[in-house]
Amino acid sequence: MAEVKITALKNGPYRVQGPIELLYDTIPVTPTATPVFLCRCGASSKKPFCDGTHSRIGFQAAAEAVPESKEL
Repeated sequence: MAEVKITALKNGPYRVQGPIELLYDTIPVTPTATPVFLCRCGASSKKPFCDGTHSRIGFQAAAEAVPESKEL
């Protein structure tokens, strides 16, 4: 897994680089390109892949990582 790099693009998808096995629920999905861009906004019509909808709907990601909850 050290060869895999996942980057959350600012107000966009996750970019996944490297060798991966991708499942959608329990169904294997074969990416058509590399790197793979996975939807983060929840509005893509090509889930789990990004289709660019985030830019049309004005998706705004959190400005920074949220600290872990003290309830866990």
